[in-house]
Amino acid sequence: MTSQSQGIHQLLQAEKRAKDKLEEAKKRKEKRLKQAKEEAMAEIDQYRMQRDKEFRLKQSKIMGSQSNVSEEIEEQTLGKIKELNGSYNKYMESVLKQLLNIVCDVNPEIHVNYRATN
Repeated sequence: MTSQSQGIHQLLQAEKRAKDKLEEAKKRKEKRLKQAKEEAMAEIDQYRMQRDKEFRLKQSKIMGSQSNVSEEIEEQTLGKIKELNGSYNKYMESVLKQLLNIVCDVNPEIHVNYRATN
């Protein structure tokens, strides 16, 4: 009977050691998974930062050229405004004189369709 209890005791101990080894293996696996996840996240962050940097460079190139275009347009607009103001100032006097002459110089005439009734 003692040999039987010894055998049972040995089986229980073996079962306990197997259980401990399984627990240890599970912990190692969890640890490896956690580490792999952290490494993947670090790699993703690095890739994201790289792509963001490339995007900002492209954006600055495009926006830089657009700001140059907008500056050119602004300059052309101001030039055109100055030109129009100069033209206005140059011709304003003569146009006003012509308008006043047309409006003020009235020549009374009888209309061609007028019939005198006698």
